[in-house]
Amino acid sequence: MRIRYRTAVIEGLEVFYREAGDPSAPTLVLLHGFPTSSIAYQELIVALSDEFHLVAPDYPGFGHSSAPAADTWEYTFDHLADVVDQLLDTLGLTRYALYVHDYGAPVGFRLALRHPDRITGLITQNGNAYEEGLTPFWETLRTVWNDPSEQNLAPLRENYTRQATHWQYTHGVRDVTLVNPDKEALDQALLDRPGNQEIQLALFRDYGTNVERYPQWQEYLRSHQPPVLAVWGRHDEIFGPEGALAFARDVKNARVQLLDAGHFALETRGPQIAALARTFLRTLPD
Repeated sequence: MRIRYRTAVIEGLEVFYREAGDPSAPTLVLLHGFPTSSIAYQELIVALSDEFHLVAPDYPGFGHSSAPAADTWEYTFDHLADVVDQLLDTLGLTRYALYVHDYGAPVGFRLALRHPDRITGLITQNGNAYEEGLTPFWETLRTVWNDPSEQNLAPLRENYTRQATHWQYTHGVRDVTLVNPDKEALDQALLDRPGNQEIQLALFRDYGTNVERYPQWQEYLRSHQPPVLAVWGRHDEIFGPEGALAFARDVKNARVQLLDAGHFALETRGPQIAALARTFLRTLPD
């Protein structure tokens, strides 16, 4: 099945999304992380589109979506979730599974809390919801959450360099020749757009609201028991494997699969993850 590249107008912004598969088939909404966009799911969408309907948006400030300046648009995770929620309503999607990675987890869990009846299941690929999953990588950001002064924000700008983007794609990877350099180059080109660092800093400042909400997300998992597949790059130095194992504490039949991969596990374990996702999605309720 071919991918369609579409745009919808949400809150006056052009919101880009990739769509493939039969719209009457079970839907999987794929929510991307930092610093990438829906391009992260290109191969997975192709792999699953013979059997499922897939929708992968770019958040404002990412990918091909509009990127209004940080001083004119509120870049918070609540607001990103608002936009994705409105997009899914515009597309008439009222039942779907979620695939979340990195930033996709806080966006996805906000959707799940708003519409628990819509969620058929959750695939989390290095998408964290537990303190156990937070590695030492987060210590500098914790300082910012407590005191978002320019002095504390300045070191975070190192996360937007080419070296930092390359590290995210390649750390913990046994065979870096499997990592597509085109994606890394696209991510960096978009990060380098004028004003984009301020957008990303705004979201870094706001990330603490996600950690504060971990108990709410965990209560959602305990109360609603959505089917969960936690498939994780075990060598991720941003969200450690303990974050994957923790899902089994709150969801009785959670499936946890730790892979020989890093943060962007799809880059090196794409076919394996696609197979795991297909098997999992086939078990979900209509």
